[in-house]
This record gives sequence, C-alpha cells and structure tokens, in this order.
Amino acid sequence: MLADKVKLTAKDILEKEFKSGVRGYKQEEVDKFLDLVIKDYETFHQEVEDLQQENLRLRKQLEESSRRQPAAQPAGTTNFDILKRLSNLEKHVFGNKLYD
Repeated sequence: MLADKVKLTAKDILEKEFKSGVRGYKQEEVDKFLDLVIKDYETFHQEVEDLQQENLRLRKQLEESSRRQPAAQPAGTTNFDILKRLSNLEKHVFGNKLYD
C-alpha cells in the first residue's frame, strides 16, 4: 500500500525543525517553501485516496455487471459460426423458400 512507501506526512513536514547555522538559510523562506510542499502533499494524498475509492467502486461495478450479464458470445466464436446461425434463423423465419 502507498502508506507503507511514503516516508513523510504533511504533519511531519510541518513539525520538522532545523538547526540554524552561522550562515544558514532564511527561516522565513524555508517556512514559505515548506508550506507549499505541505499543500502539495495534502493535495496528492487526497487525490490518491479519491482514486483508490474510484478504483474500488469501478471494480465492484464490473464484478456486479459480469455477474448479471454472461458474455455475449462464447469464446472462440468465428464469423463462420455467426453466418451459420444467421442462415438457420433465415430458414426458420422465411422457411425453405429462400433455398428452393
């Protein structure tokens, strides 16, 4: 699952504190950048959850659909088989008049 692969959460990024050095980065710039990273992280996390839910919904829909409707044509049906069926239907509907 994705949660096992992701190392950081938005909360981890928010709460991360860095030690300051003599000539370190401007804390305000770092904070602004991390705020953007957090927003992106939250957006990606929500998108992943939405897609997982949609995936689950579509799988259930497919499963229900396949239970309700058997396959339209059995596997291995060829054009010859279809023409043969059509011919038999014509004989049944129009009788042998077509073939006399």
